[in-house]
Amino acid sequence: MAEAVERSIRTGEHLAVQAGTGTGKSLAYLVPALRHAVVADTTVVISTATIALQRQLVDRDLPRLAKALKTELGREPKFAILKGRRNYLCMHRVHTGAPDEPDEATLFDPFAISALGRQVTRLNEWSSETETGDRDELVPGVTDQAWRQVSVTAKECLGVSKCPVGTDCFAEKARAEAGRADVVVTNHAMLAIDALEGYQVLPDHDVVVIDEAHDLVDRVTSVATEELSAAGISVAARRCGRLIDQDVADRMAEASDGISLVLDELPTGRLDELPRPLSGALAATRDAAHACITALGPERKEDPDGATARKLAMSQLNEVHDTAVRLLDAFSEDTANRRDVVWITSDFADRGRPPTLMVAPLGVGGLLRERLFGQRTTVLTSATLTLGGTFDTLARQWGLPAAAPAQKAEGTATDKEPPSDSSAPKWSSLDVGSPFEHGRSGILYLAKHLPPPGRDGLNPSYVDELEELVNAAGGRTLGLFSSMRAAKQASEALRQRVTYPVLCQGDDSTSLLVQKFADDPRSCLFGTLSLWQGVDVPGSSLQLVVMDRIPFPRPDDPLASARQRAVEARGGNGFLTVAATHAALLLAQGAGRLLRSLSDKGVVAILDSRLATARYGGFLRASLPPFWTTSNPDVVRAALKRLDESAT
Repeated sequence: MAEAVERSIRTGEHLAVQAGTGTGKSLAYLVPALRHAVVADTTVVISTATIALQRQLVDRDLPRLAKALKTELGREPKFAILKGRRNYLCMHRVHTGAPDEPDEATLFDPFAISALGRQVTRLNEWSSETETGDRDELVPGVTDQAWRQVSVTAKECLGVSKCPVGTDCFAEKARAEAGRADVVVTNHAMLAIDALEGYQVLPDHDVVVIDEAHDLVDRVTSVATEELSAAGISVAARRCGRLIDQDVADRMAEASDGISLVLDELPTGRLDELPRPLSGALAATRDAAHACITALGPERKEDPDGATARKLAMSQLNEVHDTAVRLLDAFSEDTANRRDVVWITSDFADRGRPPTLMVAPLGVGGLLRERLFGQRTTVLTSATLTLGGTFDTLARQWGLPAAAPAQKAEGTATDKEPPSDSSAPKWSSLDVGSPFEHGRSGILYLAKHLPPPGRDGLNPSYVDELEELVNAAGGRTLGLFSSMRAAKQASEALRQRVTYPVLCQGDDSTSLLVQKFADDPRSCLFGTLSLWQGVDVPGSSLQLVVMDRIPFPRPDDPLASARQRAVEARGGNGFLTVAATHAALLLAQGAGRLLRSLSDKGVVAILDSRLATARYGGFLRASLPPFWTTSNPDVVRAALKRLDESAT
């Protein structure tokens, strides 16, 4: 892998590498990356999806490598971590206070207000102690709402030259440190902002390594997604109300009322056509925002407090205006040529959040092809990049052309057939395999005898099966469920039926629950999406991974269903391209929780019989590690009992 990464950097040809857990892939890309950065006197950017991997790179891998390579390279390489401005404490916000804009969730809840006040007080005290201002270094953490009181977005920032405390800005210090570094570690969101938003947030670099690349499309989609709500428009009206003529500001308040009335009358879900009332409300919002922006006028010299108020108002007004324009433009093209998907979402019953308009790109492949692969050499790596046995599935989502089959294990990356599109980015692929002997260390159990999953929660037969598996394993179980409802149902049922502790996501912070699970080998941990990808528990505490069903996206998911329909309109198989690909990725990630060290052994049990019986089952099974496979429950329970006995 190290040789393939070095070749990619040298030739400028992009590279996709699948490397299993425990391969040492971070070392394999960091060594050639550090050498290139020092020798070429440039910067290499490493992008990850999770804080855990960022910390591993910055706290463990890079310090060791920098010292080890010092003699070889002639000097010790420098490295830094860089996050979005919102992740750093803003000292100007700490000194001046946040705008008086009560959150809807706490507006009528005195207990929530007092809790918020205590957290803000703690943040103010922490501001005089911290050296980095990095939110991730605050333990225990605070709520997002509390953090918003002491931080600003890039659009709200006054800028280092205009801010009274700009010389002490934590975010600027992090950027300055990154500018001096050979390797900068960041996240997929920052990478997407740098590539897509039109303004530079990362240092100049000619190579980017994307670790956890299976998450790239979702993270880029998230950055490119915008929302518009009556509350957001109302915030814009309040922020500009004291700075411009009241009649002009009142137009924003009226626009907020108009959007609220229209959205209250419309059902949630995807919008394929723009209802006339909504079209009028959006146009009124766009025009009102434009009038307020015009009334604010160009920047002028003023006191810092006035500059802050103007910056906050302009930021919110621009966001409202641009989102309204984008929503209207989304329906200007015919259905077949639309680039955006629009839907109405609401979780008022759960979180008190009123209806909100959402707009997201139908695909991000074109953006990535133009703004990422077209600009710099890119290496993409993860333990799960081959879905259905090929890199092509994810490559299409990234905007790369189809390639020749990936070379396995030893050797250099494969050269693919020249693409028919001469302008298409050139790339190669490599599967370096895994240090695990999956066929000897793990069993894939397909519960073929169970009925297909239904829509009304967990089938009683699934609970019975889960009970038998947990008892055979002696606890030691990670249960991955497709919904929080199913996870809670299973937890409540098994707490009555087994003697082992059953932890459920939501009972405490996820990190604390994972730690409790790791510390008590007899315990079980049940949860949903974040556990499918975020749990690393080697050893006897985890010997059984259970998945209740194939994790297809919900049929009413507006973005997935729109993408599926778009593929079908082009003559493709929308189900396999979108829904099955989504499921394959999560299944592979979930199954990857089992073997985390070379001595680990265990069972991955999938209760959804469709994996064994449906036509698409072969594609999904080909995306899983090559475990020994059986549908015999007796064989599986006997194996789990032997593992339990050997572990105690």
